[in-house]
Amino acid sequence: MENKVAIITGGGTGIGRSTALMLARRNVACVINYSRSRDEAEKTVKDVRAAGGTAISFCASIADEDAVKKMTAATLESFGRIDYLVNNAGKTEFIPLEDLDAVRDEHWDSIFDVNIKGTFKVSRACAAELRKNRGAIVNVSSIAALGTGSSIPYCVSKGGVSTLTRSLAHVLAPEVRVNAVAPGIVTTRWVSGKEDHIARMSEGTPLKKVCSPDDVAQVIVSLLMDADLMTGQILTVDGGFTL
Repeated sequence: MENKVAIITGGGTGIGRSTALMLARRNVACVINYSRSRDEAEKTVKDVRAAGGTAISFCASIADEDAVKKMTAATLESFGRIDYLVNNAGKTEFIPLEDLDAVRDEHWDSIFDVNIKGTFKVSRACAAELRKNRGAIVNVSSIAALGTGSSIPYCVSKGGVSTLTRSLAHVLAPEVRVNAVAPGIVTTRWVSGKEDHIARMSEGTPLKKVCSPDDVAQVIVSLLMDADLMTGQILTVDGGFTL
């Protein structure tokens, strides 16, 4: 993995942060993308460097085409190449699934702009470099794609991420492998204060544990590093909850 370079969207917190730290331990230089979590992104950069790795941060909303292009240009200016892309940035709204009247157009638009259109925009911006370097993409989907999650727009958006993964796997082959991970509930700030819910979810899984960011990052790194004959796959990481 010497001299490889990865862009990690939403890289300052949660799954993105864990992925950056794991890649850094394998000598992969990381671009830590963020849109609002500046302090967390800078801390991740510092922690990567403290561990002997290389990282920079870059502020860009992945829903903004111009900002995405600037991020890829800055990556090439700093490191000269792009080998890996982790589309981790995501957005949700917490709306009870049964409350159909609470779902408004702005919810659909804001969630789709990031989760689907943003994932596509970053992938498209990196495609030429990834092809040149025979790289890999991992998208972060969710078991919410099966229909149950924080809101109906979020569930549908993650179903779209899974489909987008398969489409990109066709389009970018054979040079670029494209896979996805679909975590269950992950102990990130999204579920802060919901310890009772997490405990109930843990008891409902065969492994009696919900995902930590590290659990998901391990699978992401494996798909980037080791899965040479895997593409178009969506790997569930949920402790067996969906069995």
